[in-house]
Amino acid sequence: MLRNIFRVNNPKGVIGLNRRNIEFIYPHNQRKHYTLADDKVKSKMILHENNIACARTYAIIDRISQIKSKWSELQNQQSLVIKPARGCGGEGIKILKKGEDGQWQSSGRNITDNQIFQHITSIISGLFSMASNDVCLIEECIVPHSFFAEIYDEGVPDFRIITLKGKPLMAMLRMPTSKSDGKANLHQKGVGIGVNMKYGTLTQVFDGKNYSNHHPDNTARVNGKKIPYWFTMVQLAKKTAKAFPLEYLGIDLVIDKVKGPQIMEVNVRPGLGIQLVNKCGLQSTLS
Repeated sequence: MLRNIFRVNNPKGVIGLNRRNIEFIYPHNQRKHYTLADDKVKSKMILHENNIACARTYAIIDRISQIKSKWSELQNQQSLVIKPARGCGGEGIKILKKGEDGQWQSSGRNITDNQIFQHITSIISGLFSMASNDVCLIEECIVPHSFFAEIYDEGVPDFRIITLKGKPLMAMLRMPTSKSDGKANLHQKGVGIGVNMKYGTLTQVFDGKNYSNHHPDNTARVNGKKIPYWFTMVQLAKKTAKAFPLEYLGIDLVIDKVKGPQIMEVNVRPGLGIQLVNKCGLQSTLS
């Protein structure tokens, strides 16, 4: 797909998977450190230790026998996120919020404690990580800044910034759609919106096939829309990159309604779709 779309748009400096691995990942990221990015629990520990703004960690569950007791300790929360520590691509992430009747809901539908226990059990069993076992991370639910609602008001969107040796190279905004079940990942029917890093503004919207000047569920134009806290996010990405012994990273951030920019997670093998979104190759950002 990369090759076909780029042949039409003809951007400079495009890299594919092999070149990304050979020129970006292998020389800059030692394999022994991959787990610091791949394991969200370890990543959160580094973020907390370095006082980097991120969602609060409510619970870490690594044994099925812990589920009921840990869950009982969380009932004073009104919202939270359950995710696999070693999951990828947004798989296994469940956002829970309490309805007016105090019942937990997922995607606007009631969910029972037993269903939640089953989901956590699936995480620990490695269903979403392609491993024999995993750890369940339960953390604070970010309340998105009103900026995102002006584009699309469902789910949790995030920014991804690619860094090399602490230098931000390229960025995009990933937004959920009515077809993505609240997920912002491009391969789960979310959309990517390019970012002009110099001015901190949005550019075009890419839905995986076509470009547009608006979100698929909103006709409001996004081209040139100013991103709040943009330069704060760039500095936060730099601070995060410095905290990890990995030189090539995809750093995901969100803007919380109250707390401002927060780090969501880091990725040691960030996808190449960001080039499609920005109509620009990563190699060209190094010049």
